[in-house]
Amino acid sequence: MYQWRKFEFFEEKAAGRGVPGEIAARVTCCSGGRGRVAIGCDDGTVGLLDRGFRLSYGYQAYASSVLFLQQLKQRNVLITVGDDDQPSSQSSAICLKVFDLDKVQEEGSSTTSPFCVQILRIFTKQFPLAKITSFVVLEEAPPILLIAIGLDNGSIYCIKGDIARERITRFMLQVESASDGTNSPITGLGFRVEGQAHQLFAVTSTSVTLFSLHDQPPRRQTLDQIGCETNAVVMSDRMDLIIGRPEAVYFYEVDGRGPCWAFDGEKKFVGWFRGYLLCIIEDQKSQKNTLNVYDLKNRLIAHSMPVGDVSHFVSEWGYIILIMSDKKILCIGEKDMESKLDMLFKKNLYTVAINLVQSQQADPASTAEVLRKYGDHLYGKQEYDEAMSQYIHTIGHLEPSYVIQKFLDAKRIYNLTNYLEKLHDRGLASKDHTTLLLNCYTKLKDVEKLNHFIKDEDGIGEIKFDVETAIRVCRAAGYHEHAMFVAKKAGRHELYLKILLEDLGRYDEALQYISSLEANQAGLTVKEYGKILVEHRPAETVEILLRLCTDGGDPMSRRGSNSMHLLMIPSPMDFVNIFVHSPKHLMEFLENYTKAVTDSPAQTEIHNTLLELYISKDLSFPSMSEENGFEEHSIKEIKGRGVANGYKSGPREKANLGKEDMNTTKDIIDRQRKGLSLLKSAWTSEMEEPLYDVDLALIICNANAFKDGLLFLYEKLKLYKEVISCYKEAHDHEGLIACCKKLGDSSQGGDPSLWGDLLKYFGELGEDCSKEVKEVLTYIEKEDVLPPIVVLETLSKNPCLTLSVVKDYIARKLEQESKLIEEDRKSIDKYQDETELMKREIEDLKTNAKVFQLSKCTACTFTLDLPAVHFMCMHSFHLRCLGDNEKECPECAPEYRSVMEAKQKLEHNARDHDLFFRQLRGSKDGFSVVADYFSKGIVSKTAIPPENGGG
Repeated sequence: MYQWRKFEFFEEKAAGRGVPGEIAARVTCCSGGRGRVAIGCDDGTVGLLDRGFRLSYGYQAYASSVLFLQQLKQRNVLITVGDDDQPSSQSSAICLKVFDLDKVQEEGSSTTSPFCVQILRIFTKQFPLAKITSFVVLEEAPPILLIAIGLDNGSIYCIKGDIARERITRFMLQVESASDGTNSPITGLGFRVEGQAHQLFAVTSTSVTLFSLHDQPPRRQTLDQIGCETNAVVMSDRMDLIIGRPEAVYFYEVDGRGPCWAFDGEKKFVGWFRGYLLCIIEDQKSQKNTLNVYDLKNRLIAHSMPVGDVSHFVSEWGYIILIMSDKKILCIGEKDMESKLDMLFKKNLYTVAINLVQSQQADPASTAEVLRKYGDHLYGKQEYDEAMSQYIHTIGHLEPSYVIQKFLDAKRIYNLTNYLEKLHDRGLASKDHTTLLLNCYTKLKDVEKLNHFIKDEDGIGEIKFDVETAIRVCRAAGYHEHAMFVAKKAGRHELYLKILLEDLGRYDEALQYISSLEANQAGLTVKEYGKILVEHRPAETVEILLRLCTDGGDPMSRRGSNSMHLLMIPSPMDFVNIFVHSPKHLMEFLENYTKAVTDSPAQTEIHNTLLELYISKDLSFPSMSEENGFEEHSIKEIKGRGVANGYKSGPREKANLGKEDMNTTKDIIDRQRKGLSLLKSAWTSEMEEPLYDVDLALIICNANAFKDGLLFLYEKLKLYKEVISCYKEAHDHEGLIACCKKLGDSSQGGDPSLWGDLLKYFGELGEDCSKEVKEVLTYIEKEDVLPPIVVLETLSKNPCLTLSVVKDYIARKLEQESKLIEEDRKSIDKYQDETELMKREIEDLKTNAKVFQLSKCTACTFTLDLPAVHFMCMHSFHLRCLGDNEKECPECAPEYRSVMEAKQKLEHNARDHDLFFRQLRGSKDGFSVVADYFSKGIVSKTAIPPENGGG
């Protein structure tokens, strides 16, 4: 075996210590556990030492000697085997005792003894007496113990159960005999536990045997035909059996011999401490003992020192404790990790340091710090590749900028690329790291690695970098396909389309990609990039929008869908802004939409937009201008250049300009025709409210002088005077008269006062309009709109009109008035005669007696007898026929009441001024209303307050 490096990872602690003087006898056994070291002596005493190796207390456990002892880990119990030196014919003096160290009983002023829970005789008739050579205890679930006792005849006594209550079972195991038929003593025992399976290693000087205790009966398996002497057997923390022989140290597992370490020399003691192998080896020449502490994982000697004659070995408090034959105690402790690493760093043994921290399961930050120092050491030696391999292991603990800065300075772009790749693989890269890595790829022009990084070989797996950063860098470097791949894989549709449209100009492919997206995503992308698409592919863009807004153009699906589904479909108004430079295509889009969808929630907004497009005169058409080779402002420029150069435009230029003006005018007329049609179709006579904003429509029509639209809207709003004003402004006399015929017919619910406004217009016109005035007068006379005096006064303001215009009208009105005057005179004479007659009757009633000559009752027609009642109206009644109502004539009462009610009503109307003025405003002849009030005596009844007398 090659020579292992030696280090001083351990140091001596508590030098000069020894077994306390109170323990005078020879130490025969010891055990560590639960913060104390138990020592058994050949005089039968047991002592418990504290951390300072002082005697806590001791007691007499046996009469003769203590052979073995072991402290339990789970309970504060001490198990001992010793000789009580009380032989009898029936039992042996060797017994097993169980001491409860938590229950200490005072035996006097100077001694303390723990409570002995149980004493158990080891040898019985079934288990004959033999010399005990080894002893081991396994703690199962408390209080169950499994005790194995090795004997010098190759047998193993096993005791299992609750020892304290003596609920136990005993059985015996026998190792295989040697080839010569003799049985070798048991030199070492060790338990191995795997789940519920319990196994027992048994070592003799000539064999290694494994017993499977979970089998019934226990199954024996011989693992090897070599063995070892006492004290050279130990179990590792991985439950492997370790035996020490002069030529080597052997490890055994359940299936046989494992690793072998060729450490020469006779092994006096073999131990295990925190992953270290301890061997006390005797030098054959000098006969001196050496303690070696082996780190088998890192293949180094962690500590080596000469020792004397060691009698016992135990570990407690994190120390290795050696008890010498002369009762001196050697305590060795492991140095802290920092001290060990400093020692290695000074010797530049970085690989050893790395292996050390990894084997001792140090925290990741400490491991990373060792790796960093090793990397710095290699970097200083300009071994960049090896340094980078160490830095890569620090990812996740060392700040990446520390490494990146080093390799930027050294211009080791290949190493830097490797580090950044690993950083991304671990998912710890930031946006800046992604930018830097992609820049490295582009500078190296390593398309293969770029493909691997971006496309992840077969395109499967999660993206391990910042998407936006990768796309930005790839676009800047001209790797548009890679940028598109990342955007598509990450589902960043807006970035994918941005590359297609802004960088590559692949408009058809962009439209195809949008068509493949879900409706919501497609709508979002069109909103963002619709302007570019409309500019270059307007027809295809409109087609996609129609599919989005009409649910794929399937009318059946819309007919069967509910209102909530309709609300989920994008509204055409969401996409209006993308047509800001292409109003013609917006008009086409909205027209097609209204044909396909008649119940859109945004119908009002759509109609408003269409009206503005239809009626506006300044709608520009870039496509038309491009076809003719110039834009609109180019016309002015051409005209300006022609004049500036001193000549006028030639016939060809004038023809082109004239053709352009004709096309524009024709387009305006066509659009306004559509606008008028929309105004009418969206506000039919059956509709209470229009399907557009009336105020907005009025503003648009007025701003663009769209007369037909204004007339329609005014008429629908019953703003007849505004309709007349439109015709007045246009100086359209025929239209005016036709409009008044339509809107001034009272039989059709029109406003006859329009004729008066029309007559006033002609009276103030200042030109000859005799024909129109005569026609107007015909309707004024027919509807009796104005008195003749008002007509004459109005027409007198126009100096161009002659008397002949109104002569016939005045003659007819005078004749009509004469007839009315004659009728009124006859009515007056009639009323005067009736009044005179009434006055005479009243006077007669006041001055002359009234003779009642009726002989029959007016009510019952029977002969009138007393008592009877006679009324001044010449009606007579029996008193019994009148009943309770004897104050008025039953025959004349209804007529009288109606007269009184009429009188009360007139008096009430006299106080109701609002009614008077409403009748006055609504009447054709206001004077007749006032005269009627006077005739009924309402207005004349004015209360005059009395004057105060002076004396």
